[in-house]
Amino acid sequence: MTTQNSAGGPFTGVRVLELADEKGQWCGKLLGDLGADVIKIEPPGGESTRTVGPFYQDSFGPERSLSFWHYNTSKRGITLDLASEGGRGLFRQLAAGADLVIESFPPGYMPSLGLGYDDLKELNPRIIVCSITPFGQTGPWRDFLTSDLLHLSVGGQMGSCGYDDVPDAPPIAPGGGQAWHMGGHYACMAITAALIHRGNTGVGQYIDVSVHESCALTTEGAMASWIYNGKTMIRQTGRHAGMTPSAPTQTLCKDGKYVNIQLLAFRLSPAQVRQLGEWMDRYGMADDLLDEKYQDTAVIQEQADHISEAVRSFINNMTRDEVYAGAQEMGFSWGAVRAHDELPDDGQLNDRGFWVQVEHPDLEETFTYPGAAAIWSDSPWGISRRAPLIGEHNEEVLCGELGLSRAALAVLAESGVV
Repeated sequence: MTTQNSAGGPFTGVRVLELADEKGQWCGKLLGDLGADVIKIEPPGGESTRTVGPFYQDSFGPERSLSFWHYNTSKRGITLDLASEGGRGLFRQLAAGADLVIESFPPGYMPSLGLGYDDLKELNPRIIVCSITPFGQTGPWRDFLTSDLLHLSVGGQMGSCGYDDVPDAPPIAPGGGQAWHMGGHYACMAITAALIHRGNTGVGQYIDVSVHESCALTTEGAMASWIYNGKTMIRQTGRHAGMTPSAPTQTLCKDGKYVNIQLLAFRLSPAQVRQLGEWMDRYGMADDLLDEKYQDTAVIQEQADHISEAVRSFINNMTRDEVYAGAQEMGFSWGAVRAHDELPDDGQLNDRGFWVQVEHPDLEETFTYPGAAAIWSDSPWGISRRAPLIGEHNEEVLCGELGLSRAALAVLAESGVV
């Protein structure tokens, strides 16, 4: 089913209770795919993220969300109604033997149920609780309602994303739930540090993750530019925002596709100009780049605009993959801009085993999933199971691990506790 081998991932042996929607499910996946035993706890009927499309075979259903499938691999799933005393009691039993709780409820909700960190550490001093909320547990914005779009706006990303070649162009918001990914990544890093701390001290701790702060920390040089220079970075088409304009990079090819090139002609050496000229000459489009005058760096700097224009005209008359392959062969760091549907056939990704096959026994099918961003030699990554069905592991966890009888579980189900 998976790429995971017998060596186990770096979080093997860590028991995680996940009470999370889109704000925290990515963090749980990161831990689960690296070996943690993640138990996703959903309300009876399922988590709201099961309604996020697209859906398998374009048919809506809580078990058919491809988004939910992706973000909840390597997790077991149970249902609990935490608003009920019975549900809270079962959660306390689970927390007593857990290493970590990830929750993304509004600030103060878990303590209001008697399930906050101060309550849980009385049961389990080693427990780590990580709360992932839009603006954190404190501050004037703590109760504000948000979305991924809002976070990318107020967090600073959209201040750096957009076009500089379209008059009065609006900012552009990256798609794909980027704010939730940022919050999840910082939560995972904080959890790793807390686990190391606990290994040294034997004591858990509380982690308060703000998605807003995570976004602000992911603006790279934009914040520093304002704080230290009082300048706002300029949005630039298809390239990094900067304090001053930089040369365009995206260039259209004859097949309607694009390459991303870094062409600072005034920095080219005579040998590089000659190399470009010889390449272009093979297609009868060298212009004057083979002229001996370009063996003088001063001439290159004087004619930088002309050189750039000649090279871009050449690219405009070539296919994307011809340009990409030729430039890479010569040692130029130019890249092909690829659409999502091209990536499954990407030779580099396939060579490194990025795509993995995950079985869905309930559907009697196997699906291709995105893999890991890295290869670990001694603490491997791997998807251990597909996302859980609603309450799929109720009996396994609540009966097999907590000791409930099947009859008791049936009563809890009838009363809506599970």
